[in-house]
Amino acid sequence: MNRLSTVPYNREAALSYAKTWSLSRNPKYYDFSEIGGDCTNFISQCIYAGCHTMNPTQYVGWYYYNVNNRSASWTGVPFFYKFMINNKGVGPYMVEVPSPADLLPGDVIQFANPGQDWHHNLLVLQTGPRYEDVLIATHTNDAYNRPLSTYNFAKIRFLHIENIRRYS
Repeated sequence: MNRLSTVPYNREAALSYAKTWSLSRNPKYYDFSEIGGDCTNFISQCIYAGCHTMNPTQYVGWYYYNVNNRSASWTGVPFFYKFMINNKGVGPYMVEVPSPADLLPGDVIQFANPGQDWHHNLLVLQTGPRYEDVLIATHTNDAYNRPLSTYNFAKIRFLHIENIRRYS
């Protein structure tokens, strides 16, 4: 009988993936840069590299098989957040933490501009107590080792990946 077990998130694998692909595109994935942005797609790829577990639940899971067979949470910032914070099934799950000092490399930052919904995902490469200490990788406006302090935003939230659930 299959039951859910918890395994650690491989942060080093996620960071290695980010180093390889943050300034280019993995041809296995569609590039959404011209149709709304590629940041969440890229962050999902990084996290997948660190967990190798998708949640294939139609409509509410987190998965990518091809451009026409993917979840909204793989490529959309608000859907990504909703899945990661509420996931009780297979795949990664996160908690929102109060400050950048509570993050680890491989975690995620989201932000919004004035009058907008949450619209951007960033992968944390380096942490610290101040925004100047935090380095990120992202797509759309591609970046690697970019200081968080160089961004303008109205709202910010910090998402720590707790672990991964898999069937055993």
